[in-house]
Formats: sequence, C-alpha cells, structure tokens
Amino acid sequence: MTKEKETRREFLKGAAASAGAGAVAALVPAAQAQTDSGDTASELRPTAERHGAFFNRQQALTVAAVAERIMPGAPGKPGATDADVLNYIDLALAGAYEDQQYFYRRGLDALDAYCRATHGAPFASLDADDQDATVAALEADQADGFDWPSAGAFFNTLRTHTMEGMFADPVYGGNKNFAGWNLIGFPGAQFTYTPAEVTSAEPFDRAPTIGLQSQATRRG
Repeated sequence: MTKEKETRREFLKGAAASAGAGAVAALVPAAQAQTDSGDTASELRPTAERHGAFFNRQQALTVAAVAERIMPGAPGKPGATDADVLNYIDLALAGAYEDQQYFYRRGLDALDAYCRATHGAPFASLDADDQDATVAALEADQADGFDWPSAGAFFNTLRTHTMEGMFADPVYGGNKNFAGWNLIGFPGAQFTYTPAEVTSAEPFDRAPTIGLQSQATRRG
C-alpha cells in the first residue's frame, strides 16, 4: 500500500476514534422520498434491476470499489471490503437515506461516464493507480461531467457513508466481524461491566458483544 493510501487510512481511523464509533443515527425506513425531478425514488429504479436492497450489479461493483480506495485494506488492517461497507450503504439507501437515491444514481452515472472518457473503462474495471487518480479528481472536484451532484459533493457523501459503514454498530449491516472496531481498538457494546473493569486503569480488551452480528441485515 502506498504512503498516500496509508496516510488516508490513518486519518480516517483517527477521525472515527475521536468521533466515537457509535455516533451514527439509527437506520430505520424513511417515508417515500421525492427527487428534484418530482419522481419518487422507487420509480427511478425498476425492481427487476435490483442487485441488493437498492443497487443494481454495476452500481454495487462501483460503490464497493470506490469505498475500498477510500478505506483500503492491507495485511492485518481491514478495509471497506472486509467491513462490507457496500452492504451498509445499500441498506441505508433503501431505508434512512432513501432521499439520497437519486443523488447516488446521478453521481454513479457521472462517475461511469468520466471513467470511460478518461480511462476507457468503468471505475470498477480500472487498475488501482487509475482508481486512485479518479478518487483524487473527485475529491478535488476536478472530474469533468458532473453537474448535480458535483464531483466533490459526491465524493464527500460517499466518504462519509464509507466511514459509517466501517465504524457504525454492525447491526446496521456494515462493520462486518467488527472489522472497523478492531482496527481502532474500540471494544464496542457490552451488556455489563464487572466492578473490576469499571475501576481498572488497564486497557479494556474484552471483545464486543457478538450477538450484534446475528442481528445485522445482509444483502444475501
């Protein structure tokens, strides 16, 4: 992994630790959203196209690939793929973030068009260097072809959701096998603490409550 990607990983880990891994709003189904064009979000995407809760296959491949470049995995250091960030974002867009479905559809279409024009292939098919160059262009708001959302706005939203998928409670579908919590040394939810644990000055190292994993919804 390059120094740039390692620096990105360490920055995101630090941000997650300082913000608190549990500080994410509950992902409960939202009311039917209306897009800027006046169409309902569900009408924009036929059920037959669905690959998960919301994304079709190509969208899922793209989101998973972008998330992995934002939070890349390395030996002994889980990344977005390990934490199943895709599952988290997919479920969120079918629930609490339903009002962002049109935002994602337009952003992903613009990203695909930009990658084909610049590199001759969709994002998920590019090599790691071209993917990183594309992510850098998005972050700097310098990727051509974006109207609404802007390239920078699309990147910032996807980065935020990648962070949530890495470090939120796994009951929301991400942080698989406590990948994000293990990465930053967060002990996660505990039902009880012993008197010795409460008064101890030693680091708390008990594993998170495993039952959370069984409650998580998966894309299948």
